[in-house]
Amino acid sequence: MKTLKGDTIYIRALEPNDLEFIYAIENDQRIWEVSNTHTPYSRFLVKQYLENAHQDIYEAKQLRLAICQDEDFPALGLIDLFDFDPKNNRAGVGIVIQDNANRNQNIGSEALDLLIHYSFYNLNLHQLYANIGCENEASIALFTKFGFEKIGVKKDWTLVNGVYKDEAIFQLINNNKGDN
Repeated sequence: MKTLKGDTIYIRALEPNDLEFIYAIENDQRIWEVSNTHTPYSRFLVKQYLENAHQDIYEAKQLRLAICQDEDFPALGLIDLFDFDPKNNRAGVGIVIQDNANRNQNIGSEALDLLIHYSFYNLNLHQLYANIGCENEASIALFTKFGFEKIGVKKDWTLVNGVYKDEAIFQLINNNKGDN
């Protein structure tokens, strides 16, 4: 996959020098609630993951991309396609911007816009979906801005600090097949 460039950011394939960034994100317990992580990752496991990051989405069933602002490659966040299902032409979408200072700066919006376009016009997906905690107003606003519709709520879906929380599922159908 080539680099996808927006107005102020670009998304690119993971590189070996992303090791410390991914290690920090995967081990940030503040993010575990949205990433469905339960235990820390070692640098060794992250390094192994990066060594296999070259796999095609059809082989790995996922695609993780770094969100960057500068040409010198430092990543600000990650955007993922997961549970890729080529038979039914769908995938889940996840996004995380690491530092609070980089949130609400249109970075997530640009990255999601690039990924939607890539998913629909390069991968020819019919639909994307996102699982979002019902209390996560920022993510709900981001995804609904791009036309994702709430199609249901999974009650008491995640256990966070001893409290069960609801999770909504949002879906975006590609109704523009053939349009660029």
